Amino acid sequence: MNRLIKRLIEVTSDKNFMNFIEIVEVIVSKLLSLLMVLVIFATLADLTIFIVKEILSPAEGTFSQALFKTFGLFLNVLIALEILENITGYLKKHVLQVELVIVTSLIAIARKIIILDLKVTEGIEIIGLGIAILSLSISYFIIRTNNSRKEH
Repeated sequence: MNRLIKRLIEVTSDKNFMNFIEIVEVIVSKLLSLLMVLVIFATLADLTIFIVKEILSPAEGTFSQALFKTFGLFLNVLIALEILENITGYLKKHVLQVELVIVTSLIAIARKIIILDLKVTEGIEIIGLGIAILSLSISYFIIRTNNSRKEH
């Protein structure tokens, strides 16, 4: 009976529990990586189909709208690639790379601004996007400055 209790205590120790959690994190990260690859290919297919339909045979007077949507779809692919980079970076170092997350967020906001329809967008939304860009830019600058100090 004492052996069983000792074994149970050993199995439920903090070290063993943390090892289990790390294994779960790695499995989840690998699954997320595979799913993100699928998302990237689906987004790439969507972009290809859109370009073939809209750009190569545009309806009269809709080229500029198609161009903005094309830019948005390109940025979708870039955002998906950045998210994949975040996941694989985590798998390599087991640390969330905040700089990559901020860059991904900046790309996402840039995409939002590029495809923004100013006719239906309220001023408060534009102010919010501006504040988000300013906040993320300041955060990026602080983290980048801090990282370059560590490297030197």
